[in-house]
Amino acid sequence: MIRIAIVDDHAIVRSGLKQFFSEQVDLRVTGEAANGREALDLVRKGEVDVLVMDLSMPDQSGVDALAAIKARAPDLPVLILSGFPEEHYATTLLKQGASGYLNKECDPQEIVTAIRTVYRGRKYITSGVAQLLADGLSGAGDKAPHETLSEREFQVFLRLAKGETIGHMADSMSLSVKTVSTYRSRVMEKMNLSSNSDLTYYALKNGLIQ
Repeated sequence: MIRIAIVDDHAIVRSGLKQFFSEQVDLRVTGEAANGREALDLVRKGEVDVLVMDLSMPDQSGVDALAAIKARAPDLPVLILSGFPEEHYATTLLKQGASGYLNKECDPQEIVTAIRTVYRGRKYITSGVAQLLADGLSGAGDKAPHETLSEREFQVFLRLAKGETIGHMADSMSLSVKTVSTYRSRVMEKMNLSSNSDLTYYALKNGLIQ
């Protein structure tokens, strides 16, 4: 029996997934969470084999939550189920430890297939994501500016784009204000932008935030 935890801020989505998973003989939902912090609490309890998690959540984004979860339980498979298209996040999150990435518009049966795949310790890669990864390996096309960022820089970039202050980021990420400021400078330099409003515009234009 594969124990699943569903992390999504919409109760109706959690309910729908729970109902669908209950129809599978080898799947059982053992936990639900509405945000990243609750997800981390579920991970601490240890009663989960696969985490199915959204990206867009209040308080803490799925990007931050993934980093915290992998730090706590590096071997726990995390399957990202997001409303954002694959090309916006998939390759970045796979590099940061996600075991798979699916868009919410996919066939529900594909989610089940993905869960069974990552439970066995393998990555679940759709054909679309495989092409993105292949393009990255072959150097086909220029990388988007945000794809050049490190994991921590990408976290800082998203938080800045959403209007979060450096002080608040320092507190929530357990970093010093000076360190966060250094990350901000690196982000600005790598992305060739000059202000937080530029970051917000870029993130909205590229579908990285809603």
